[in-house]
Amino acid sequence: VPTVESGGGSVQAGDSLNVSCVFSGRTWRSYAMGWFRQAPGKEREFVATISWNGDTTYYADSVKGRFTVSRDNDKKTLFLTMNNLRPEDTAVYYCGSSDKAYVRPIPGPADFGSWGQGTRVTVSS
Repeated sequence: VPTVESGGGSVQAGDSLNVSCVFSGRTWRSYAMGWFRQAPGKEREFVATISWNGDTTYYADSVKGRFTVSRDNDKKTLFLTMNNLRPEDTAVYYCGSSDKAYVRPIPGPADFGSWGQGTRVTVSS
C-alpha cells in the first residue's frame, strides 16, 4: 500500500483533530501533496495542498483559517491539523501525491494519485 492515512475519529463541534498519512515507494519529497475529503453521497472535494518544499499552501474556502497542512519530508509524512471542527467537516479524508512540485490553487482529484484508504472524521453538533 503506497499511502496510509490515520488519525481520524469522532469529535464534537469545536474540537480539534489531527490526521496524517505516510507515503512509501517513491521519491515523494519532490512532489506536491494534497488532502481531499468525501462525504456520503458526495463527490471527493479538495481540502488543502502543499508544495514539495512546503513554501506554498492552498486551502478550500470552507476550511481556510481552521485547517493547516504541513509535511515532514524526512519522515515522508503529510499532516492536516483541523481546528474548530464543524458537522459539515464530517467525511472520509484522503491524501494523495501529485507528479509536480507545485499544483494550481484549486486542484481536482485528477491532479493527484497514490491515494490511501482514507480515514474517517465524524463531527457531531
